[in-house]
Amino acid sequence: MAGLKEVRIRIASVKSTQQITNAMKMVAASKLRRAQTAIVKLRPYAAKLREVLQNLSTTIGDSDENVYSQERKPEKILILVITSNRGLCGGFNTNVIKAANNLLATDYARQLEQNNVSFITIGRKGSEYFRKRKFNVVESRDELFDKLTFDNVAPLAESLMKSFADKKYDRIEIVYNQFKNAATQRLVVEQFLPIAAQPQVAGTPAVKAEADYIFEPDKETIVRELIPKTLRIQVFKALLDSFASEQGARMTAMQKATDNAKDMLKALNISYNKARQASITNEILEIVSGAEALKG
Repeated sequence: MAGLKEVRIRIASVKSTQQITNAMKMVAASKLRRAQTAIVKLRPYAAKLREVLQNLSTTIGDSDENVYSQERKPEKILILVITSNRGLCGGFNTNVIKAANNLLATDYARQLEQNNVSFITIGRKGSEYFRKRKFNVVESRDELFDKLTFDNVAPLAESLMKSFADKKYDRIEIVYNQFKNAATQRLVVEQFLPIAAQPQVAGTPAVKAEADYIFEPDKETIVRELIPKTLRIQVFKALLDSFASEQGARMTAMQKATDNAKDMLKALNISYNKARQASITNEILEIVSGAEALKG
């Protein structure tokens, strides 16, 4: 059995850890409330814009103006991986990295062998992982989470669009965690460019998108203004989703760590009481033995 001093030191250490994890849980909960409000407000708008964008792209067709919908043979691939800058959030970062590796293994193994797969990483955990393993990381934008605003994210989206339009890449994918609730995140592998057509629901008649929209002033202006704006919003939404998911994952992980520390304290207190009782018993036995020896 551990000595009294050793158990006291362990109890103090666990109490200190419990205070830290509880404080981190409170901070994550505060950040989560703000992040959740932001993504919940943006998501319906972004989803509707995405739907309009997909239908609009189908309507306009594969024209020179509609460069963002041009399907090309996927030889040069860019993957945008969104993780977090800090750890202590359970499997949040590990799951994103696994999803990116699975995407490489299942869809882009040939392009990876030919060194035609590039990465842009957002979040130090992803940046460190892919750089350490010598993947072709062309850019890291870890600072975006320091001040996550649309104006700060828009240049990244514009850079992605320009790279695709200039045929530097044939396909751009985004891998991130989508926020569901504080305890649940959903891994998403999303094709950013080219714009995928609106999926047809089985059993429903095909409806031409031309009947759904009246273009004002004209299709070309819509392509020039609406599509880039929608794509910028999609990148911003992915980052907001990831940030809210990170805070939810960290809050859950720190809650579990706090609960585990509480259980450890109970076990250590029992151990401490047993050790203290044994020490007192030994002292009584020594006193009794000494008294008996004096009588003899």
